[in-house]
Amino acid sequence: MMKKFKDKIKEARETLGISQAALAEQVGISKRAITAYETGAAQPRGINARKLARVLNVSADYLLNEEIEDPHRGKEKDAYLEEIYASYGKQGEEEAEQLLERNLALFAGGTLSQEAKDAFFEAVMKAYVACKEESRKTYGT
Repeated sequence: MMKKFKDKIKEARETLGISQAALAEQVGISKRAITAYETGAAQPRGINARKLARVLNVSADYLLNEEIEDPHRGKEKDAYLEEIYASYGKQGEEEAEQLLERNLALFAGGTLSQEAKDAFFEAVMKAYVACKEESRKTYGT
């Protein structure tokens, strides 16, 4: 049975043995927001979903996609996307996520180690950041 976001967040929080208030403080949001997430009244987006996933030690993909059952699937990209968001905003985060998703297909059916996958993602993100910085220098964007 597929778990909903509200169930995944509550289960992950309880596994860590932390209160809603402690989770809220670590993520940098209100306890009321955590309560809303756990009751299904709201769902985080973008950077808050990534921060929540990081604190809960799961991937944002796992939290936000009911079809994903592995709490760590996609986790390797979350830190990169947080960093991109901090530097280039929501549009930069979306561009980088699309880039990573397109490249993820390269691993389908393969037997690459996690270290090799991490190295690949790191190289792709370094190239993306270098291009964004060059664009800033050239075009001021």
